[in-house]
Amino acid sequence: MHKITVALTFEDNAQTLSFVESLAASDLVAQVLLIAREEHKIALEITKTRIVQSDLFSGRAITELLETITTDYLLLILPGEQVELGSRAIERFCAVAEDSNAGLIYSDFKDEFGASLSDHPLIDYQQGSIRDSFDFGSMLFMSKRAAAHATSKHGAIDDRLQWAGLYDLRLKLSIDSEILRIPEPLYARIPRDLRVSGERQFDYVDPKKRDYQREMEEVATEHLKRIGAYLEPRFKQLQRVEASFPVRASVVIPVRNRERTIQEAASSALSQKTSFDFNVIVVDNHSSDKTTEILAELAREHTRLVHLRPERTDLGIGGCWNEAIYSAHCGEYAVQLDSDDLYRDERTLELVLAKFEEGQYAMVIGSYTIVNFDLQEMPPGLIDHREWTRENGRNNALRINGLGAPRAFYVPVLREVGLP
Repeated sequence: MHKITVALTFEDNAQTLSFVESLAASDLVAQVLLIAREEHKIALEITKTRIVQSDLFSGRAITELLETITTDYLLLILPGEQVELGSRAIERFCAVAEDSNAGLIYSDFKDEFGASLSDHPLIDYQQGSIRDSFDFGSMLFMSKRAAAHATSKHGAIDDRLQWAGLYDLRLKLSIDSEILRIPEPLYARIPRDLRVSGERQFDYVDPKKRDYQREMEEVATEHLKRIGAYLEPRFKQLQRVEASFPVRASVVIPVRNRERTIQEAASSALSQKTSFDFNVIVVDNHSSDKTTEILAELAREHTRLVHLRPERTDLGIGGCWNEAIYSAHCGEYAVQLDSDDLYRDERTLELVLAKFEEGQYAMVIGSYTIVNFDLQEMPPGLIDHREWTRENGRNNALRINGLGAPRAFYVPVLREVGLP
């Protein structure tokens, strides 16, 4: 019995055609929709296939796709990577869908690099997993019934959306239907984006994608309003704490095995010119390279450098931060500097604290520029955190990849919650 429609972005090459043939050969697949932005003058002789001139992410495309399919389920193959199905992968998706009644299902996969395969486990979806870049892998298995219920109850997908159609549908699906991960690698993926994760993570702040980001923010904000999680732009007045601190500000640097960069990072902090007293707290998390030796030498030369070495061996970055902020060395303000970063100039710390005084804030986030080891600017360059508006920044923070840097905190408030 045919139960599935498969939709994927069409690429006119041998790998795509071979993959389409394997999909069409399945008894569970009723139709394969090949999504293309432009017409392709190609006569496909593969049965069950049809070329659809559209895209895979706009509001109009998602609406048309849901209206087109007549099967129980839709299997979306997301663009970007070459995919090879594992043994009985489609059957497994179907079985889990029927057993669980989930609205959306995704699975772990394997990464294929040449002749080697390695497991790529994903994470489970939760109510708060609204990041627009949440990693579902390359395959989404969707219930048509659940999608129809979601759009009927929570509103149709807006045809004006250029990029956020699928994102809008996913968020609406998640309100009443389960989004379920199968903790098994059901397919292999051959990566095409070979940039390291440290480069890919800045894609969301690329200034060339401002319109894209604004659209994603609007969809996320409306979702938070629907589920009662939206935060109005109302703020409590910061209550100043009468307490004594050893210094006005502490630059906090958690570090482990950064012998190549730690000296420059610490020196950048120590070289700050300020109108107030400050220190630099480096939490050395049991480094096994020369990091500890470098820091010990710096501490002998600079009385402002506090070199902390935790007794515990199970601390992550958050735990190292807690070592600093709850210590007797910490100042009234704690200002972040990563162990492979540099302050732009010697006035940075002064500017950060001036911003605190200007608005009585509990937290301040600065801007930064991405550079290589030779301090040459790299794309996307300046990260100015325009997503942090006073009106909607707290809501938008749930959608984006992290809170940005450099971060700084009013320590009495930070001590109330600590870091995970």
